[in-house]
Amino acid sequence: MSADRSVPPPSRALLMRLMREHVRPYWPRFLLAGLMMALVAATTAALAELIRPVLDGVFTDKDRGLLWQIGGLILATFLIKGVASYGESVVMNTTGQRIISDIQQRLFAHLVHADLAFFHAHPTGTLVSRFTNDVGLMRNLVSSTLTGLGKDALGVIFLVAVMIRQDWVLTLVAFVGFPTAILPIARLGKRMRKVSANTQTEMGQFTTLLEQVFMGARHVKSYAMEGYETGRAQSLIDRLHRLIAKASRVRAISSPVMETFGGVAIVAVILYGGSQVIDGTRTTGTFFSFITALLLAYEPIKRLANLNVAMQEGLAAADRVFALIDTPPAIADAPGAKPLQVTQGEIRFTGVRFHYTDPEAPQLDGLDLLIPAGKKVALVGPSGAGKSTVLNLIPRFYEVTAGDIRIDGQPIRDVTLASLRGAVGLVSQEVSLFDDSVRANIAYGRPDASEAEIIQAAKDAAAHEFILDLPQGYDTVVGEFGVKLSGGQRQRLSIARAMLKNAPILLLDEATSALDTESERLVQAALDRLMHGRTVLVIAHRLSTVVDADLIYVLDKGKVAEYGAHAGLLTQDGLYARLHALQFAEAPA
Repeated sequence: MSADRSVPPPSRALLMRLMREHVRPYWPRFLLAGLMMALVAATTAALAELIRPVLDGVFTDKDRGLLWQIGGLILATFLIKGVASYGESVVMNTTGQRIISDIQQRLFAHLVHADLAFFHAHPTGTLVSRFTNDVGLMRNLVSSTLTGLGKDALGVIFLVAVMIRQDWVLTLVAFVGFPTAILPIARLGKRMRKVSANTQTEMGQFTTLLEQVFMGARHVKSYAMEGYETGRAQSLIDRLHRLIAKASRVRAISSPVMETFGGVAIVAVILYGGSQVIDGTRTTGTFFSFITALLLAYEPIKRLANLNVAMQEGLAAADRVFALIDTPPAIADAPGAKPLQVTQGEIRFTGVRFHYTDPEAPQLDGLDLLIPAGKKVALVGPSGAGKSTVLNLIPRFYEVTAGDIRIDGQPIRDVTLASLRGAVGLVSQEVSLFDDSVRANIAYGRPDASEAEIIQAAKDAAAHEFILDLPQGYDTVVGEFGVKLSGGQRQRLSIARAMLKNAPILLLDEATSALDTESERLVQAALDRLMHGRTVLVIAHRLSTVVDADLIYVLDKGKVAEYGAHAGLLTQDGLYARLHALQFAEAPA
């Protein structure tokens, strides 16, 4: 299922969901921050109020005693405001970061349980972009936008209260033009959300390109494609530049809009209030106290106006993150699923059909297959016959379209995924090692394994000797995907991992096909030890590696074309015999 939304949800719905699911658990912290914000707003309003006695009492009436009192009050007000502002900033920033960490953990926990089809449909770079770029914008939404919304709104409320107390008519004159600015600001917010969504889409594509090029640097250089890849990167960078520039223009428009209305308001106040001072109906101190409150309120009003534009960037990111979270895994435990009980290890396919994309071109078409317990069974056949698909269906990496797969008579759909995959060991041609120590890579899947068990598994996989020769032995970090090791060394660590897991069912997917002769000999000997006493299913393109299999299935077009032991299949003079002849044909004299 795709994580994209054709119609984005309303801003209010997104904001309420963010509040409900991630902000509400931290309401005591937000309450504390809100009290500090109120204190900051109150002290700001108090400063505006203190202007009146300064001008009327000190400068006009020359009251020296009042001078010291007002000075002390102003100093105390600034101290209280500074402490409250510091406390509010610390609480909001740490809480905002905690909320973003929760979202990242929730997103990762959801994605790590997604099925393989999901990862094939969503490039890694795009998913990484959700954790970095999108979550970064959400951090701004939670930490900065919500903080600004609370602090600036409270500041405006307290300052407007001071203005109304002094002269409600003059307050109406000051703010009569501001409602007119709401409509263009709202339209700017909608444009910003659209631009931000497009920007993050392009950013995901750019991250994917970077990942592909850097991981495939060897191939890029071997085919001399540096110029081509540079061109692709330039095209994406140019599109990003245009979108970011457009976002900057949209973001910048709100400022002149508010500046214009703010200028109109201040001119109106000066004309109306100044006339009252000239006529003697208002004191100079009262007028300047009012104008101070207006000027102090102007900045938070302008920030509140800009807040909608900034908020839409964060909401666009939240929409994309929630879209991923809302994508349910296609493969999950069935209601009432029970743990798999492996008594012997028999695997049976009955009428199994499966297709990746096109139902008219299935990879498996009514496949019947029996893998006897404790036997070594091989799957051979031409490319595209469905061998790897069979392997992927046993641990439910994909779900069958029709038919049934059972292990010891238990439908794999009716057992828990954890128990099913815990009963299966996988060694493939593509070895997955993590940028961690040798020890951690061997113990992957069994982090509680003892040192003795890890070393024994390495010895059984013929890996102990080369591990000891590494710079830090078992503590040596192997690099991303094990790049610091040879192909044979990586494969033997993979076998050691399977040895340590000690699963009763073993799946081998061309485990030696990419190795040199010496490495293949060592790995094959390790595999022979690993296969002992287990139900083993082997995929092989080189028939020489499976001539000793107890049973060989020859697949063709998603069905079993032939089956039997090596010698018997040769006498049938069918597809297996032809494949064997092609691989073992003698060179002409």
